[in-house]
Amino acid sequence: MERINALLAPTGTLRVVINMGNAILTRTAYDGQPAGISVDLAGEFAQSRGLPLELVTVPNAAASVEAIGAGRADLGFFAIDPARAALVRFTDPWVLIEGWYLVPEASPIVSVDQVDRPGHRIAVAKGSAYDLFLSRTISQASLQRTKTSQEVVDFCLSNGFEVAAGIRQQLEADQARHPGLRLLPGRFMVIRQALGVPAGRDPAVSATVNDFLAGARDSGLVARLIAENRAEGATVA
Repeated sequence: MERINALLAPTGTLRVVINMGNAILTRTAYDGQPAGISVDLAGEFAQSRGLPLELVTVPNAAASVEAIGAGRADLGFFAIDPARAALVRFTDPWVLIEGWYLVPEASPIVSVDQVDRPGHRIAVAKGSAYDLFLSRTISQASLQRTKTSQEVVDFCLSNGFEVAAGIRQQLEADQARHPGLRLLPGRFMVIRQALGVPAGRDPAVSATVNDFLAGARDSGLVARLIAENRAEGATVA
């Protein structure tokens, strides 16, 4: 265990980057501290390794990738995407999260397949899994990027854009704040959420994290954390 711990946490403390922009995996607790599934799972893993834990909070997914790539964190929570593979070595997926579209109530867009049309502008969080996916798949509509997922709908409305893209739960929360919006029926993508370590670390590190995740799934820990955190929209992979 000591050898793997030295590879996993070379500073002696397990530094886990937490994306505060992911409304399903993370939230801010009443005391202002990060909480949620990702925080709980990070704590379980650190405890299983006998390592002290340090949470490195960032506002969005792009900053999570940057923190891992720059060596400021040892572990993080990421949507699996090939565009990130140069910096992050992913584990197997542990939860699945759906991506949805939100449009104004009066919009003529009524289905997901009508979004990618000339003249349509889609607001999406920069560097998010949705941004990476849509950047590869959207060919006629245009993408406009915000810093965080929480800013997408406000940005979309203030600029008169046609479509907002993101996690369903975040979009539903924004819908409650702004009457006159509706979700398009059906998801446009499924995000496979994994843990990730710096790509340059020994392969034994990601294998160790993978083994922990397999045990967490098989023991029911992942399902329990989803239920305890009321993380509707996340399902066990």
